[in-house]
Parts: sequence; structure tokens; C-alpha cells
Amino acid sequence: MTAGLLAVWTFCTGCHRVPPIVGTWIVKTPEAPFPWHMFTFHADGTMLQSNPDAGDPGTSDSSGLGAWTQTTDGIKGKFVEVTADRVTRQFVSRGEISFLLHVNGDSMNGAGSAVFYDSEGRQARGPLKATFEGRRVAP
Repeated sequence: MTAGLLAVWTFCTGCHRVPPIVGTWIVKTPEAPFPWHMFTFHADGTMLQSNPDAGDPGTSDSSGLGAWTQTTDGIKGKFVEVTADRVTRQFVSRGEISFLLHVNGDSMNGAGSAVFYDSEGRQARGPLKATFEGRRVAP
């Protein structure tokens, strides 16, 4: 019985390889108001995006929160951020940024698009094209 459990455990642990995107990345997106971003991909399929709030003097945006999955085409995902007017502090838009990324060791690249929605959920802008080029943050 012990040998059988060891064989099953050995087989199953090989099934749980960490996808190559998992980790933290510094990412350049030249089309964005501020081109430098930080992305963190978690093994559970969630991700975080952050960048300095200096890209647009009129609005302030939240960090992006999203999800990803590994497909045969690459890493497919989307993150969402909320934007507010700096003066009135009122809602401006919800941005949904979709992407398809390819990882090669400690570098990644890909493309995506951004669509922005008003407070009623109506499309206000986009889709706007985006490119991504990143490198892994390593200790």
C-alpha cells in the first residue's frame, strides 16, 4: 500500500508544474499613458497590474486586477482598472485590458487591447491596441 501511495504522489506532483508566467514582471507598454508597469501572475490564475499614477494629469486609475489562463496560443487574460477624475473624484471609466502573452525564459511579449466603459456599462472608448514587452523580476 505504501509503495502504491508513493507512486500516486509522485505521478500527481508532476502534474502541478508552475506555468512559466507565474512571478513578477516589469512590463513596457508604449501605447499606455505611462509606459512602465508591474505585473504579478499567481499560480491560481489571478494577476495584478500596477503603474505610477502620473500617466494622465486629469484622471487617476486603480491598480488592475484580473485573471489569466494558459492556452495553446499563450497566456490569455484580462485585467480591469477603475478611473476617477482627479478634481471631482467622480467615476470616469472602467477599463478592461485583454492580452495574449508569450513567455521565453525570463522575457515575455505580446499584444492586447483596451476597452473603456462608462458608469452605465456602455462602451466609451476602444478598442485601443497595446503591445507588451517584459522581463522577469528575479532575486
